[in-house]
Amino acid sequence: MSVDDQVQHARTLARVREAALAGDRSGPAPREVVSESWRRSLAASVDPEEHGGPPHVYSPAEVGGIRDGHPLAAVVPVLRDTLVSIADEAMHMMIVTDAQGHILWREGQRDVLRRAEGVGLVEGTRWTEDSIGTNAMGTALAADRAVQIHSAEHLVRTYHSWTCAACPVHDPDSGEVIGAVDVTGPARTFHPTTLALVVAAARLAEGHLAARLAMRDERLLARNLTHLIGLRDEPGALLTPGGRVLAAQPHGWLPARVELPAVGDRVALGEAGEGVLEQLAEGWLMRLHRTGSAPRPVLSLPFLGAVRPLACLDGGHVRLTLRHAEVLTLLALHPDGLTADELATALHGDAGRAGTVRAEMHRLRAALGAGVLRTQPYRLRARVDADFVAVRSALAEGDVRGAARAYRGPLLPRSESPGVREERELLAVALRRAVLDSRDVDAMWALSETVDGADDPELSQRLLRALPPRDPRRPVLTARLTIAAP
Repeated sequence: MSVDDQVQHARTLARVREAALAGDRSGPAPREVVSESWRRSLAASVDPEEHGGPPHVYSPAEVGGIRDGHPLAAVVPVLRDTLVSIADEAMHMMIVTDAQGHILWREGQRDVLRRAEGVGLVEGTRWTEDSIGTNAMGTALAADRAVQIHSAEHLVRTYHSWTCAACPVHDPDSGEVIGAVDVTGPARTFHPTTLALVVAAARLAEGHLAARLAMRDERLLARNLTHLIGLRDEPGALLTPGGRVLAAQPHGWLPARVELPAVGDRVALGEAGEGVLEQLAEGWLMRLHRTGSAPRPVLSLPFLGAVRPLACLDGGHVRLTLRHAEVLTLLALHPDGLTADELATALHGDAGRAGTVRAEMHRLRAALGAGVLRTQPYRLRARVDADFVAVRSALAEGDVRGAARAYRGPLLPRSESPGVREERELLAVALRRAVLDSRDVDAMWALSETVDGADDPELSQRLLRALPPRDPRRPVLTARLTIAAP
């Protein structure tokens, strides 16, 4: 469309707007998405002529904090690479909002950014329809669809010299809108393909978020699968923190998502009955309710890389001495239990005494509660969620990538107990061997990010050979090798 055509189109839109606001239906009508937005905006008492601009909700410092915790922060680099260079060339800017229409990021051509400041297109302002009338960001969020608003399609006259195209971005887990991506610029320079580009960028961002979610699901499944297996033939499921079903036995007995209760641990499952939720360190284990049965407590032991070990019992933190952490590690590795003599040997070697162990167990029972720790032999009456056991299980199942991602460092690195030290060394060696043999780049990178892997020149060298020439991880590995060189 030529400049003259754009000017003529803008004048036509202005006449349509004036007629619509005057109640004249004899002429052309605005597009349906626009007329519906105008109705919503007018119902919210937005003044088309004397509007004072968008409300400034957040200060720059507050915007920074909101950005850090927002799920779209992970995909802003993707959006930047896709849109900003094109926006620069076209004298436009890219804007990213949250689901409530607050501008959190804006980047683009400097003169456009400066001009946008004059009409409130800045970080921290809210651009919902009830705040500022029809605009691409607010209308895309309200209608949950991609939309372009050109010139006088904006309800408020102040923005008739602007055109914007926006598309909502959805959370791949819940499906809910988490924000919008927008390209805004002067109406006279806006290209007709901009909306398609914005839609493509939003879909690319959703794909990136979906890939990150799949990685989190994989880690969560590797960590918690032993709990589901522990139900044996009893129907159950592993759920994400939001209630999405990761795995179920038998397969297909539940919908894809379970509505979590606001209060309590019981879930109505319709004809299937009632589910009982047991909170894990991350996510939920759900099983069918059986009359008279009490759910076992959940004991989480995140001991990989833990200098100051801390347990989690049914969601509450329990401070541990190193000795108690060693005891729990050994019991988690031996679910059938250990005698006092066996524990003494594993903790102290040949010099261990059963009487010393019994005194420690008495103190540990006081810390955890008598119902968690059983005697004769000593064993745990709890669903144990131990990261070192999860790594073990993943390796046994051939899931090397899952094992590497679950491994956060050596098991209780300060422990000198023979049984713990042996498990620590076996786990580290087995994981390293499996990762190197797998030649899986993601597994090698995950291991290289741990204390063990960062100081492993062979791992860094193999990973360097496997990575593409422009992979951003290469400089990190090169620096590690340089530092490690004699």
